[in-house]
Amino acid sequence: MNVAAPPPDFQRGLETIRNMATRLDASPGVYRMLGHDGQVLYVGKAKGLKHRVLSYTRPQALNQRLMRMVAETHSLEIITTRTEVAALLLESNLIKTLKPRYNILLRDDKSFPYIMVSGDHDYPQLAKHRGSRKRQAAWFGPFASARAVKRTITELTRAFLLRNCSDSMFAARSRPCLQYQIKRCTAPCVGKVSHADYQQQVNQAVRFLSGESRAVQEEFAANMQTAAAALDYETAALWRNRIRALNQIQAHQDIHLPNALNADIIAIALEGGRSCVQVFFMRNGSNFGTRTYFPRHDNEAEASAILTAFIGQFYDDKPAPPELLVSHSLADAPLLAEALSDKSERKTRISCPERGSRRKLMAMAQQNAHEALAREIATSIATSKMLNEVQELFGLDAPPQRIEVYDNSHIQGSHAVGAMIVATPEGFSKPHYRKFNIEKTKLNIGGDDFAMMREVLRRRFARAIRDDPDRQIGLWPDLVLLDGGKGQLSTAESVLDDLGIENIPLVAIAKGTDRHAGRETFHQPNKAPFSLPPNTPVLHYLQRLRDEAHRFAIGAHRTRRQNANKSSPLDAIPGIGATRKRALLAHFGAAKAVAEADIPDLMKVNGISKQVADIIYQWFHAKH
Repeated sequence: MNVAAPPPDFQRGLETIRNMATRLDASPGVYRMLGHDGQVLYVGKAKGLKHRVLSYTRPQALNQRLMRMVAETHSLEIITTRTEVAALLLESNLIKTLKPRYNILLRDDKSFPYIMVSGDHDYPQLAKHRGSRKRQAAWFGPFASARAVKRTITELTRAFLLRNCSDSMFAARSRPCLQYQIKRCTAPCVGKVSHADYQQQVNQAVRFLSGESRAVQEEFAANMQTAAAALDYETAALWRNRIRALNQIQAHQDIHLPNALNADIIAIALEGGRSCVQVFFMRNGSNFGTRTYFPRHDNEAEASAILTAFIGQFYDDKPAPPELLVSHSLADAPLLAEALSDKSERKTRISCPERGSRRKLMAMAQQNAHEALAREIATSIATSKMLNEVQELFGLDAPPQRIEVYDNSHIQGSHAVGAMIVATPEGFSKPHYRKFNIEKTKLNIGGDDFAMMREVLRRRFARAIRDDPDRQIGLWPDLVLLDGGKGQLSTAESVLDDLGIENIPLVAIAKGTDRHAGRETFHQPNKAPFSLPPNTPVLHYLQRLRDEAHRFAIGAHRTRRQNANKSSPLDAIPGIGATRKRALLAHFGAAKAVAEADIPDLMKVNGISKQVADIIYQWFHAKH
């Protein structure tokens, strides 16, 4: 049974805050305001906790947003810190983790890709990397997109002939791969290049990525001229091609500065209570791309406050560059700079450029932010209109604020994956997408779409009941769309009935008999199926939702299938870890050859004793 939240009470909130303030002192720290159910309403930091918390007890100094927040406050949690810098770092981390309703929130759904030159291998690898950077390596980035990284790595392999294969593949090679044949690698895996010469290739690549592009290019040009003077035209042509690859890398950079600028340029545009933050990543005078963000905040928020909150959350999980150029002056700029410097263990400076090339870059970033915000507002207006039409089409009580769309993907029941995507008035909410791996034992032979849908919906809504039984924190959909027909709809109804869930509108979207887009049939409980004219805008909107779920489901299925195909029979053998696996593959070339080997041959492999050889042999030849 859902328990209704008590009505907001401003006087009660004031007394709650006053009582807590009497127990505080002037220490720095972080405070959390909590609602009746313990939900975090707001996270703030303070140089002196007592003075800052007491500021919420002066109604004349509070705007409407803060008065609403105080009225909903039932308790406070306090964390003291040693310094204000530590409080700022903790505040940013908690806001990003807890996503309080009254804070300015950065909606950041992706990590950034980097270029990695590994440092823990005799023959370093050149590769794209996304995620935590724990491996010993040289890192270059961030890049705004994986496409930019992939394109740059392709040209880097042409210019510096570095390997981009994994360490396990490197260890297993017995002859050069295609990369060597097309002159994009010097094949260190089979000794086609000496360690010293390969290390020189690595050093040149690192220097180029670190900003010494002109010096490296001059070295290549000198080598080309030397080869040409010696009438070694084939070698000269190779150097020419490598110079062209360097030029291709630089040609894809949109901006070049006279000096080597290492900075993030952060500009904000604000209109009608909405904002857009544009970030340009400048490294060694080249543009590594841009990212656009639309933070969530109150209509009364000011540009400087939004930027301050954005910077704190944006760099919570990534190091800041030596310089941040911002479009508006920030009151907390010195404190932010100190916090970022402590976090990245190097000096970071925050400034608002007023003249010169930096000001020109900022003007361009601001223009981009204004244009992106205008597009976002136009899209939002169109989406709002579509949601009103969805409400009318399906007879909903109000325009849906959260639409969940479900689809599944499998091949004869293998590597089955169910997918859920989420659409809101702001567009697709990718941080809320979910995939559900489904074991084949839960399906009938050949795959059972109804059983998959039942399993996915059961898991999804059982968790919603557990995590948000009162439907207070936005985990429940206002509309569920199912890719399918009457069968999927009946399955969904039975799942919700079994879980005791009511008031979740269900709609199944079935394609026509020839599966032709534009001839969809819509099924709802206790209503006759119906279709829409092919050119109806709301039909196109619903098709886009269904297609996004289909895309996400297929992608998740493909990833699961590829991961399964990458597994080796050697992985399951007791006592065979990564080192012995590499040694076996390097010696025999493939797992199949290991399976066919006898015990004396297995013992020839470094690290394989007679006891281990017996285990391997018995594993492949005994019945399991």
